[in-house]
Amino acid sequence: MSEETDLSTVLAVLDDEYAREILTHTSVEPMSASTLSERCDASLPTIYRRLDRLEECRLVTEETELAPDGNHYSVYSANLERLELTLEDGAFDLELSYHEEDVADKFTRMWEGIR
Repeated sequence: MSEETDLSTVLAVLDDEYAREILTHTSVEPMSASTLSERCDASLPTIYRRLDRLEECRLVTEETELAPDGNHYSVYSANLERLELTLEDGAFDLELSYHEEDVADKFTRMWEGIR
């Protein structure tokens, strides 16, 4: 994908009200698709479509959580830390900063979810 396509794709995703709501909710705490459906007042298919688009742009991440009954489910977290759009010399430049989780922290969270 070219940089122009990346810019267009990201801006198109962020132009969507549901995608922005998903980002704001998941920036506070990880949430399941069903919780997001309730919070955003949107159908599950709508939420899953937006999550797919957000994941393609690396704006959210998906993790598997274990339920007390032994089942598992996915939760989503906002991965976007900062977005900067600049215009210089007749060209747009989009810079995205992502939350980078330490591998040890990720392992600890996964281990605590198992217990």
